[in-house]
Amino acid sequence: MSMIPAHLSASVRHIKAGRRDAISDNAAIETTVKDIITSVRERGDAAVRDYSKAFDKVDLGPLEITAAERKAALDGLETQSRKDTEFAIERVREFAKAQLATILPLEVETLPGLHLGHRVIPIEKVGAYVPGGRYPLLSAPVMTLVPAKVAGCDEVIACLPPTAHPAMIAGCHLSGADRIFRIGGAQAIAAMAWGTESVPSVDKIVGPGNAYVNEAKRQVFGRVGIDQLAGPSEIFIVADETGDPEMIATDLLAQAEHDVRTRVGLITTDVKLAEAVLKQVEIQLEGLSTANVAAPAWRDYGEIAVCADDAAMIAYSDFIAAEHLQVHTADPHATAKKLRNYGSLFIGEMASVVYSDKCCGTNHTLPTMAAARYTGGLWVGSYVKICTHQWLDARGVAAVAPPAVRQSATEGLEGHRRAAAFRQNRQ
Repeated sequence: MSMIPAHLSASVRHIKAGRRDAISDNAAIETTVKDIITSVRERGDAAVRDYSKAFDKVDLGPLEITAAERKAALDGLETQSRKDTEFAIERVREFAKAQLATILPLEVETLPGLHLGHRVIPIEKVGAYVPGGRYPLLSAPVMTLVPAKVAGCDEVIACLPPTAHPAMIAGCHLSGADRIFRIGGAQAIAAMAWGTESVPSVDKIVGPGNAYVNEAKRQVFGRVGIDQLAGPSEIFIVADETGDPEMIATDLLAQAEHDVRTRVGLITTDVKLAEAVLKQVEIQLEGLSTANVAAPAWRDYGEIAVCADDAAMIAYSDFIAAEHLQVHTADPHATAKKLRNYGSLFIGEMASVVYSDKCCGTNHTLPTMAAARYTGGLWVGSYVKICTHQWLDARGVAAVAPPAVRQSATEGLEGHRRAAAFRQNRQ
């Protein structure tokens, strides 16, 4: 359950509260993941094979998926599935291209003779974790691999669970993976971070995963870059009295079936809607084939909060900072402009999270566990570096050297002072 901030406690009450907290539930796996990372770092491929046998119940041969295996997976992909995958790839590619076009190199002369700028440089090697152990998530490779190729990364590798459906291999191939490895879980993150005999070390790791993957990314950060800590999925919906309880319940359960630790919730100003959604969720769970996953998620992490007014609804939503945030109000665009903390925003009842999850073009790899308070989701900009540069002529030196000399002297940094004055004295 979310602890309501003191300034909102009088204006927010729960019709249903989660019984468990997703953040504290991660604490128990920290030691396990640390041991996995240490073992993979020290023993390489052998450790990867041991963990695959222990966790995935698979005896691995070669870790890398061969060209022949990629071709077989592609040949085995149903015609319509291939068309749908290619549709999603094109939508994501076009949006990534449009985003990349907004990231421009810069050259500016801020003072006569003082030239500053930056370049947009693709990250050289990127590793993508592609989840798909529970379900064949055909959109997962699209979201992590396609933007990397659009950005111009030199090498993009993918790791996916050894139990993943062959269609996932085909999806990685179609999305542009240069190399694909059959490694899942924390051991995949460790392998990409440190490298093994088979797996190259990368510069940055991207992609969502379960709690073990998330914790592993946290622990290897610094050795490599990461996109964010994208843990079990989340969806919240802000709604007023115009909300449709059947639609809202349907959307909540659509995310709840991802994982038993998925966090789902409704934030509303209307108590009748809150009560109706609560009933609808229970009704729909009875006929949902994935209720074995969705029901525990709803039981343990689901919540419905009723707010005193629109301002409290907006404030509580910003406090939650949900990964996916849907807006079901009378004027959804007006409501959307007031919101600031979310991974991705779905404006109006026609904008379902599932469209972004699969194929509309925005990325579904998004911040969870309130990280949306300080970061957005995965996008083409995640695969490039903005690196500054500068050059000066005599006029530029004349402008910046005197204050640099004085500041260095004030700080007692004699070497700095000399370096600052050296070129000035050469004029």
